Amino acid sequence: MATSHKIEVELRDAGGKGASRRLRHAGKVPAIVYGGDLEPKSIQMDHNTVWLLSQNEWFYSAILDLSLNGDVQPVLLRDLQRHPFKQQILHLDFQRVDLSQAIRVRVPLHFLNEDKSPAGKTSGVVISHAFTDVEVACLPRNLPEHIEIDLGNLQVGDIVHLSDLKLPDGVEIPELKLGKEHDHAVVTAREVQAEEEPAEGEAEGDKK
Repeated sequence: MATSHKIEVELRDAGGKGASRRLRHAGKVPAIVYGGDLEPKSIQMDHNTVWLLSQNEWFYSAILDLSLNGDVQPVLLRDLQRHPFKQQILHLDFQRVDLSQAIRVRVPLHFLNEDKSPAGKTSGVVISHAFTDVEVACLPRNLPEHIEIDLGNLQVGDIVHLSDLKLPDGVEIPELKLGKEHDHAVVTAREVQAEEEPAEGEAEGDKK
């Protein structure tokens, strides 16, 4: 079951760029909540709180409970705008979630025990991760904050495909329904062959 993350927010007066700049100078972050049967709502959040939240992996894929004076709405973060060089968050977009309807969300992949695997202990072997996250479909209550891939038994030459991932109950990968050609490799373990240096005579011959 998805973990609950409650976040306090405040209502703000909808305004232009000037109003948003004033909010940021006051240590606030402008944001908007949209979707569902309700009208979009302009809100504001404490910048320090948002900054701390943004350091958590789950903030970008988990169901968030936005609380506005006790009115709690489940949402997903859909966009986060950062300043190009300052440690500052400029704006957030949240989409309301219907708890009775399936959603599609990209969730991070956690790769476990790679260094302990036979492939990881073999010199000259490169273990590649083709993806760091994957799109899943499920009801909001079943949304995992991440998916673990145990690589403890990974051998040289092994390939872990999307279909090999162990998903929680009620969770599926929509792309797998599109056919076998969409069962992409997620992890590969291949041996890298060192290039042989040309013999001294061959190298001299090349110079002529």
